[in-house]
Amino acid sequence: MKHLLSTTFAALMALSAPVFADSPVVVELFTSQGCSSCPPADKMLHALAERDDVIALALHVDYWDYIGWKDQFAQAKFTKRQRNYAALGNRRSIYTPQMIVNGVTSVVGAKAMKLSEAISAHAATPSGVDLSLTREGNIVIVDGAANGAEGPFVVQIVRYKPRSEVRITRGENAGKTLAYTNVATEWSVLGEWDGVKPLSMSARLNAEVPIVVIVQKQQFGPILAAARLR
Repeated sequence: MKHLLSTTFAALMALSAPVFADSPVVVELFTSQGCSSCPPADKMLHALAERDDVIALALHVDYWDYIGWKDQFAQAKFTKRQRNYAALGNRRSIYTPQMIVNGVTSVVGAKAMKLSEAISAHAATPSGVDLSLTREGNIVIVDGAANGAEGPFVVQIVRYKPRSEVRITRGENAGKTLAYTNVATEWSVLGEWDGVKPLSMSARLNAEVPIVVIVQKQQFGPILAAARLR
């Protein structure tokens, strides 16, 4: 038991330790308020959200709503995104909790050590795309250049809620008040980029709502670069 506790502690500490990367590693957590297995993974996302070298996002899915509690953050488009990842990864089913690291590596459940290893592996891989965001009033300017990676790419913008607490009154988590971090509220395509010409796009900002811009091969392929404005 002592060895198990020390291993778990080491894994959790690893999730809080930054690693060198030329672009933050994106971790997408597919979760649900109606899933009794999800709170440990939701807590792991809290630790990741504190890191500058990781962009951690919670995508709430809607396929557990039928068991008694409707997740107020769930969106069908996030379920679709998870299904597309599964199809590209030749996985027959989708489930919660699941983390997708940089659009490639799947981590099922709250496995801190496996997640930490996946983050480190992606951080050690050159991104191939240089990306920067600049705020000009209520507009964000997105600039970039391919640095070894070949297009085309899909440029996406994500708006998220940094922190929220929800009292669950029905379903598998009934009676619990659960905290959620970096809950995605809007996820849309900003445009396509061929990777040949310099990237130059813009989007309107909502007051005090943080954003993430992601450059991805196709819409559900490997994530080459990401940046945020908090």
